[in-house]
Amino acid sequence: MGNRSSNHLGIPPPKGPSAVGCTDFMMDHTAQGSFFRLYYPCQETEKAEKPDWVPSREYFNGLADFMKINRTLSERIFNYLFGSFKIPAYLDAPFKSNGKCPVVIFSHGLGAFRTLYSAICAELASQGFIVASVEHRFFLYNIIIFCHSQVKQRADECILALDKLTQINSGRPVQNVLQTQFDWTTLENSMDLCRIAVMGHSFGGATAIEALCKEVKFKCGVALDAWMFPLDDEVFPRVKQPIFFINSEKFQWAGNIIRMRKLDSAVIQRKMITIRGTVHQSFPDFTFLTGNWIGKLMKLKGEIDPEVAIDLSNKATLAFLQRHLGLEKNFNQWNRLIDGEDDDLIPGTNVKVLQSAI
Repeated sequence: MGNRSSNHLGIPPPKGPSAVGCTDFMMDHTAQGSFFRLYYPCQETEKAEKPDWVPSREYFNGLADFMKINRTLSERIFNYLFGSFKIPAYLDAPFKSNGKCPVVIFSHGLGAFRTLYSAICAELASQGFIVASVEHRFFLYNIIIFCHSQVKQRADECILALDKLTQINSGRPVQNVLQTQFDWTTLENSMDLCRIAVMGHSFGGATAIEALCKEVKFKCGVALDAWMFPLDDEVFPRVKQPIFFINSEKFQWAGNIIRMRKLDSAVIQRKMITIRGTVHQSFPDFTFLTGNWIGKLMKLKGEIDPEVAIDLSNKATLAFLQRHLGLEKNFNQWNRLIDGEDDDLIPGTNVKVLQSAI
């Protein structure tokens, strides 16, 4: 890959049997529209290029605003650190049909955007999934006040993305205002709409749980280091699908784990593991794109090798999805990871929680 230099910085390529393509879909420019990056199994081609990891300089400005630092200075820093990296997928490459693909809707974390989890999304696509990584609208002001309403809006945006994929799958024409080179008609009858999951990181993890509550078409959910505060208590008893919590070792705290435990069930599988040596930013692509010293200073890296951590997370996710979507794959070879059976995993959590608090 062109973005993996001699010091090994770069987003790891997917490990599955399929090459991976990606393209963008934007329904319209209104507040009711849908915007997502689609990852899919593709035909191998020499002509296709890999897109920039950060789609445009405006995203550097957005990160600066979120981090409350000077735009001009931050743009130079971000561009120096991250401006040369590429997504590990081929832009607008032709879709490769090999049976109907299960579907995953992915929700990013607070202050992030649709391209920042490409190591996860591309891996799923290389294993035969079609993945829509949603770009959520974000209102920076009064975030604590608005996060309860935002998680509902975010869930609706995940559901809308699924609705657009359903329309595309049916063969009905869709308007993509971005005018990409991808032929959307090739996706007709490409998706197995009986096998749909929702997944997300941090605020996106809460979004995934909210989406499970609102839409039964999602058969299961995976929450990566979920931030549970935005969820109303009334949501917990209404979620009927299996959920898999994959946590970092350094981010979680007792109050957050207690809210996860409110989803425990005697009849519905709710699993939790913790990856040793990880931090909250071990899931987005940032962790692969900085050297060890800067990465730890900025809390983008933990003690574990980032590629080992994401590989464990991805394999555990695939095993869970096979189990609960009824897939005929070989992902069950990693079933032990769902139970935390690995030297780099902790079954459940490393956080001490009083049983009486649960």
